[in-house]
Amino acid sequence: MECSRGEDYRLIKLTIIDYNKKKDHTVVVECRGHDAARFHNINHAHGWEQDVVDMVEQKEVKKKISISFECETLKSDKAAEEHIKQFMPKLSGLDAVVNIGRMSISGIDFEAETPDPKPYLSTA
Repeated sequence: MECSRGEDYRLIKLTIIDYNKKKDHTVVVECRGHDAARFHNINHAHGWEQDVVDMVEQKEVKKKISISFECETLKSDKAAEEHIKQFMPKLSGLDAVVNIGRMSISGIDFEAETPDPKPYLSTA
């Protein structure tokens, strides 16, 4: 028997950034939906490449990271561009859609993480 999650199912790397501490954490989440996206944790990634499976299993993380997002409002075209210009002006002009909704993130402690030796954010 073969299991299919549907054509709108995909795994993505989601990077959570604390700009004040200049730290980030990347986790693999399940994404469903196309423009109106939904993100949720996944418990396994059988059938994917080993690097993806390793990220999903979070072997080095003491406390499991939990993420949930449901799109409540979808902005496109002119409304999306106005939203992007207001909140993320460096990203304007990319013809993107904007997902607005509640996001829940738990299990990340940027205070406990060691600093990354590579430069994090460019100031340009």
